[in-house]
Formats: sequence, structure tokens, C-alpha cells
Amino acid sequence: MTTASQEERGASAPPDGFATTAGVYYRDLQDRICAAFEGLDTGSKFEETSWQRAPDHRLKGGGRMRVMRGEVFEKVGVNVSHVWGVLRKESIPQIPGAIESDGRFSACGISLVAHMRNPFTPIVHMNIRCMETSKLWFGGGADLTPTFPFEEDTKEFHAALKAACDAYRPDAYAEYKAWCDKYFYLPHRKEPRGVGGIFFDELASGDAAADFKFQQAVGEAFLGVYPRIVARRKDTPFTEEDRDKLLHKRGRYVEFNLVYDRGTKFGFATDANPDAYLMSMPPVVKW
Repeated sequence: MTTASQEERGASAPPDGFATTAGVYYRDLQDRICAAFEGLDTGSKFEETSWQRAPDHRLKGGGRMRVMRGEVFEKVGVNVSHVWGVLRKESIPQIPGAIESDGRFSACGISLVAHMRNPFTPIVHMNIRCMETSKLWFGGGADLTPTFPFEEDTKEFHAALKAACDAYRPDAYAEYKAWCDKYFYLPHRKEPRGVGGIFFDELASGDAAADFKFQQAVGEAFLGVYPRIVARRKDTPFTEEDRDKLLHKRGRYVEFNLVYDRGTKFGFATDANPDAYLMSMPPVVKW
């Protein structure tokens, strides 16, 4: 398992396992998403910052953080990371299989959040990840947060994700849509964050290859559908009042990500690069 392979290869090398394999796909998906987004925002380019754990850090690994600020994408971050080591004691009971692995883990994933300049172009979030302890499991999803919802956009976004789910398991879309609706909800506001999507976590069907294929299908579905929605809405005329509503909607987004988001909590529990985990914060926001 992870512990043995890490000892054989040395602490500075990633352990053999599915997280390392998945990382190859995550990095390729990052490249293709960034290229698609740059194509929608003429003249704008992603800036990449690579980061690595210090040699004396209790955890190992690193990642590629990419951020673009343009005319269409006011701020978009697309990050990939792969870290491994031993979890903090307080985090071990919260992670499946971590008690049995004595806290040892290997985690890899891609995460993105796009905040758009035009109020009629929806905010979007997508992430897929792989986690190994004594168990191997997957998580992720994608959801849309428009300031001004368009039924056409919502239907197209959900249809793309449903197709990915249907190829995996007939009842997967209904389950993961309901999970998303429940998860991306602000209890203190008594309102959903947006128009939903899908969300799944601790996915371990017993067929890792099938689970990973489904996760890849989610990534490909996102790459296929979201750029089409951006192209459709990015040049829509808007007023200052429209823009003000967008900034307040971003406030709701911030509230969720800082209070409830599991990924943010996991990142801080593993001493993650704060800039990478806070890339989901918008550049301008109102409450």
C-alpha cells in the first residue's frame, strides 16, 4: 500500500498508487481547460506558479497554480496538486481509511473557480480528486452559480453532467444532483448557492478503473459545456445595477467557501498553500 511504496522509493518521490496515475490526467485536463479559457478571453494568459513542500516539511509534494485575470474571466484559477505524508491527528478520524493507515495518505486533484466580469455569465466551480489511505476513493463535481439564471444554460449544464453519470450508473445523476443541492446550500441564508450540478465524495465502488473513468467523464463534460455557456453570454450588455447584483452574489460564494467547503477545510488541515486554496475568492465582492 502507500506506506510501503513510499519507503521503497524515498519520501521525496510520490508513492506508487492511483493518485499518481490520476495526476497525469488532472494535469492534462488543466492544460486543456486553460487553453479553452484563453481562447474565450483574447489576449489574456494564465500565469503559472509552481509550488513544492520544503524539504523539512512534514508533508511532501506540490502543485501547479494557474490564475488568469482578463476581460471575460475577471479572475479564474485552475489548480492541480499532489501531496502525501501523514495527516494531523485531529484530521485522521475524518478521512476514510486514515485510522487504518496510521494517518498516511496520498491525495491528488484539480480544482477551478471562475469569476466572470459580465453579470450574465455564471460563476462556475469544478473539482475532481483522488485520495488514498488504507482505502482508495474519489470525489468531485461541478456546479453553476449564475447571478441571472437562464433556463437554457441550466438545462445544458445539467444535461452534460447527466450524460457522464448515465454512462457510469443509471441512478447516479439523481443521487449526485441531490447531493449537490444539499451540499451547496447556505443554511444561515436559507438559500442555495446556485442552480446546482453534481457532487460526489468517498466514491469507492470496488472497481477503481470504473470510478476513475466516471471521474474523467465529469471532467470532459465540464470542458465541453462551460465554454459554450461563456461564449453565449460574455458579450451580453449589462448595467451598473446588474454588476452590483453580481458582486453581492459573489459574497454568497465567499461565505460558502470559507465556512462550509470541504476542500478548503481539507487544504488547511494538510498545511496547503494558502494562495492555492484561496484562489476561489473573487477579486471584488460586496455584502
